[in-house]
Amino acid sequence: MSDLLIAFEEYLVVVKALESTTISSYISDLSQLEESTQKNLTKLDTTDILAFLASFKNKRTLNRKLSAINAFFAFCHKKDFVHEKIKIPMAKVPKNLPKYLSSEEILKGIEMIDRSTLVGLRDYALILFLYASGCRISEALCAQRDDIIDGWLKIRFAKGEKERVVPLAPVAVHALEAYLSKQDISSSYIWLNYRGEPLSRISAFKIMKKYLGVSPHVLRHSFASSLIIGGADLRVVQELLGHSSLETTQIYTHIQKQNLAETMYSYHPLRDKV
Repeated sequence: MSDLLIAFEEYLVVVKALESTTISSYISDLSQLEESTQKNLTKLDTTDILAFLASFKNKRTLNRKLSAINAFFAFCHKKDFVHEKIKIPMAKVPKNLPKYLSSEEILKGIEMIDRSTLVGLRDYALILFLYASGCRISEALCAQRDDIIDGWLKIRFAKGEKERVVPLAPVAVHALEAYLSKQDISSSYIWLNYRGEPLSRISAFKIMKKYLGVSPHVLRHSFASSLIIGGADLRVVQELLGHSSLETTQIYTHIQKQNLAETMYSYHPLRDKV
């Protein structure tokens, strides 16, 4: 990896505080660009970049590459490594309705958990914790015991260094207390594996798949969807999720419209008329 990419990687870690998976993806995409063009990245122009991007037909893949490229050249311009700031517009991608589970589906899924064991108590508490807080899984796994005070969760390791505080439902707090009361391993972290080490993302993914058949991120969507369907203000949901832009949160308005339509079709007196 070139010295420039190493400097950019350090910038993403220290200044932008991006997740390690995002950083790895950015560096991989930029290395691919460098290899494809056989040029120093600072010597590239828009034509070189567009020629590289032309080989990617999937718009989501294309936008992922663009995120890395635009972030890199913004960094280079800021550090005066290049005189011209290159920024290529993202491709328009249709917004898909995020997959989510209803509260009934979640509660039914966790009924099968054997809470007579420490692992069972942990898995049960973790699922409720994610659904009650709307945390990203990375934020949840970084949570420490001191981050929960009087039923409130302080998320200190939020994306982009943004700290936020969210309330936890009593049922999630009680499940967490039951788990921690049986956890006799000395650790500041809440979620531990059987060796007393912080739980990994892979382990958390397996837990969600085992009981709910979905990834941890679906519980974040489920949290937001439940609030929107219940009538919560979109800006409140934005704050709870830690979205920097309301535009990101607006995808959930599709769920609100869907719910309104289903309610009307179920109860309106003209629903059965032809």
